[in-house]
Amino acid sequence: MFEIGRICLKIAGRDAGKYGVVIKQEESQYVLIDGYTRRRKVNVKHLEPTSKLVEIKENASTEEVKKALEKAGFKEKLIRKPIKKKEEEQKKPQKKSTSSKPSKQTKSKEEKKQ
Repeated sequence: MFEIGRICLKIAGRDAGKYGVVIKQEESQYVLIDGYTRRRKVNVKHLEPTSKLVEIKENASTEEVKKALEKAGFKEKLIRKPIKKKEEEQKKPQKKSTSSKPSKQTKSKEEKKQ
């Protein structure tokens, strides 16, 4: 399933959401990937294989891998929903406290002495 040239999506770690190509079969559970990810030995449990396969030689350079990905129509990163900006969060109205009890900080010095 993870043969040389298989395009995969990294689903865990720092490079999660980025595409890479298997360039070498390491041990039984590990492969070497490169592309829009860093060239790394990766556990296959952290990869989601796609149906696409590119023609690439074993231990190909990063430039060759990136060209193959672009030719196959893969962009640098999987597009995800945009994260809300801090400005939008500040515009939201804040809830006011409706409790009738005075807070501990508002007690006078005289009340504290008693």
